[in-house]
Amino acid sequence: MNEPNFDRPRLFEKMPVMLCLLVIVVSAVLLVWQGRVWWCQAGDYSPWAWDIWTTHNSQHIIDPYAFTHVLHGILEFWLIGLVFSRMPLAWRLFLAVLIESTWEVAENSSFIIERYRTVTLSLDYFGDAIINSLADILCCAAGFAIAYKLKFWKSLALFLATEAILIVWIRDSLVINIIMLIYPIEALKVWQMGGH
Repeated sequence: MNEPNFDRPRLFEKMPVMLCLLVIVVSAVLLVWQGRVWWCQAGDYSPWAWDIWTTHNSQHIIDPYAFTHVLHGILEFWLIGLVFSRMPLAWRLFLAVLIESTWEVAENSSFIIERYRTVTLSLDYFGDAIINSLADILCCAAGFAIAYKLKFWKSLALFLATEAILIVWIRDSLVINIIMLIYPIEALKVWQMGGH
């Protein structure tokens, strides 16, 4: 019988997990305070919505952008590990959840919503439903765990494959989204809109 390896970093420890849950609850409260709805305003209670060109986008538990949040987790695993290499793994996961939760609240601010509507393909974007934001946070945590399990090269391959699939599928991806938010390129927006 194998002896347990107590030297291996643990992804889940009681205190960081409890704080992750607290951060998620605080995020939900802040999203309610911002006026976000809990679920799809159109009244469809399907757990997923795959068409980014409808009002259902970002209103259900899972949509194509959930995969970009998995990529957030992979990216955060790499960057947090690089900057805080001595921090215990479970606390790095907490930091990733804190960063993602902060982004979800910021993303649903009127400033970012208007930025999306102005410079990206999300012309009809009016913010995420709370259930979608909470699922995005969990997708980020899942991406963090996936990157930990796969290590760098395999998680890099997954990152690149996911980006490629999203570009073909919805003409958008995490990298394109970042580019369009920070330094919009009109030709890229025109190409994206051609998928509609």
